Amino acid sequence: MQIKKKLLKNFIIQNILAFFVSIYIYIVKLTSSIQYENQSIPEKYWNNNKSFILAFWHSQLMMVKFSWKINKRINILASGHSDGRFGAIVGKYFNLNNIATSDKNKNISLKPIFKLLNNNDYIGMTPDGPRGPKQLVSEGIIKIARTSNTPIISVGFWSSKNFKLKSWDSFLITLPFSKCSFVWNEPLEIPYGTDESKLQHYQNLLEKKLNQSIEKAKINCK
Repeated sequence: MQIKKKLLKNFIIQNILAFFVSIYIYIVKLTSSIQYENQSIPEKYWNNNKSFILAFWHSQLMMVKFSWKINKRINILASGHSDGRFGAIVGKYFNLNNIATSDKNKNISLKPIFKLLNNNDYIGMTPDGPRGPKQLVSEGIIKIARTSNTPIISVGFWSSKNFKLKSWDSFLITLPFSKCSFVWNEPLEIPYGTDESKLQHYQNLLEKKLNQSIEKAKINCK
């Protein structure tokens, strides 16, 4: 088991695996049909070159690139541990830029994030990442949205043919020839200067929006 873990952390092996994973994801994309609901919501921001924070559960990372309908790439916050590094390598095949956090703690260097948002770029965050608890929104994304005065727009995904890995996030693997659905939800805005005691309220709201989108996506895939 220790040898297996060491091999999976090896940079060369990670690159080889990432190549084959990317091929698989493209096969899924090419053989599947994808429906988009409420796409006019992010389009308003894309068309006016206005930034927002994209929110999605960590388990839905596999297909999230295909929710993105403009050339301007997403900057995804990724952990600095081996899983995060592997995800970053895969992301390069899909024009995703990864902003690594420390592998020693969960603190994020906020300067590059705020710089990107100030330049009207886009940030993607998994509110339950990098290590859970799954599908529970942490306060990090809420604080970033509050301080930067940037709205959070959530998206949920589902596919008709899939299975879940036995990982902390129950990572969703979509199979080829699936019927897929992305469902966008209305922006969540956290007023600048919102008191710390009210952050949990917004965490609950975002959690609700994410789960609503997934449930609607499930219905669309029937």
